[in-house]
Amino acid sequence: QLQLVESGGGLVQPGGSLRLSCDASRFTLGYYAMGWFRQAPGKEREGVSCISSTGGRTYYLDSVKGRFSISRDNGKNTVYLQMTSLKPEDTAVYYCAIRPRLCKQSPDEYSYWGQGTQVTVSS
Repeated sequence: QLQLVESGGGLVQPGGSLRLSCDASRFTLGYYAMGWFRQAPGKEREGVSCISSTGGRTYYLDSVKGRFSISRDNGKNTVYLQMTSLKPEDTAVYYCAIRPRLCKQSPDEYSYWGQGTQVTVSS
């Protein structure tokens, strides 16, 4: 069964850091772009970051630029989202998702999703 599994979420104080991981071991990751999305209560799911299949292109939501960094290790079939200088407004469930080759902004363009991992930024 094709699936993605996120991990690394938790409770962190403002200004803290977390690293999320997305295990895509059922996929041949080198063919796919990987996106990170988040959804806060009462809000729509939004794209946070994406990395193309080759890793040559990355994209970030304006509000996380300079704070978040996406990377991939195709050998380990894992994608990471390093989050620093976290703010309370970053609180959400974070999801990874996969689609062929190129990043797209809309969640509808992604075929498979993980179950999500909760990130809570609070003092």
